[in-house]
Amino acid sequence: MLGNFFKKPADDMGGRIPPGQTLTTRFPVLTYGPTQHYRPEDVVIRITGLAEEKTLTWADLMALSQTTLTYDIHCVTHWSKLDTTWTGVRVTDLMEHLKLDPAATHVMQHSVGGYTTNLSLEDFTRPENLLAHTFGGEPLDAEHGGPLRLVVPHLYFWKSAKWLTGLEFMAGDKPGFWEVNGYHMRGDPFREQRYDDDK
Repeated sequence: MLGNFFKKPADDMGGRIPPGQTLTTRFPVLTYGPTQHYRPEDVVIRITGLAEEKTLTWADLMALSQTTLTYDIHCVTHWSKLDTTWTGVRVTDLMEHLKLDPAATHVMQHSVGGYTTNLSLEDFTRPENLLAHTFGGEPLDAEHGGPLRLVVPHLYFWKSAKWLTGLEFMAGDKPGFWEVNGYHMRGDPFREQRYDDDK
C-alpha cells in the first residue's frame, strides 16, 4: 500500500533530494497533539523578546504584500514533496515592520497549544520563507497548520511551525519542543541534521 504513495528517487534529481529521503505525492500529516481548529479572524501574532512588542492580526497580515512561491519541502521522517506552492507574507516583508534590538540573533516560534521551535535569525530571514495561509491555491487546511503557519523550506519541516501565534526574538539560541526532545538545533536536510548528535 505504501508503495503507491512513497518511492525512493533514482538519484538526487539535480541536487533537489536530500540523502535518506523518499518522494511522496501526498502531504502526510504529522503533528504532536491534537489538530488546532480556529478561524482566520482569530489569528494573532505577538512579537516579543528583543523587539518592539507588537500584535499583528489577520487583517494586519492580509494588508501586507502577498507572495506566491513554489519549492520543495522535506520532513525529518524521511519524506520529500516537490514543487509545493504557497502564498503568504514573506518574512523579509514582515521584518520591514518590526524593530529589533541589535542583540537579537535567534527567534523562537510559538504556536497554539504551546508548541515551540527555534531558528537563527539568518535562517528566519531568508527571502523564500513565508507566513503562509494558502497551499496549492486553496486556504491552508487546519491539519497542515492553517489558518497560518511559517514555511522555512530549506530546513526540515518541523522548523515550519503550524498554527503560529508568536515570534520571540532572543539573544542566543535555545531549544524548542522537539529540540529539547532530541532533534537537531538547526535541521538542515542536506546535512541530515535530524538528531542532536548529528553534525
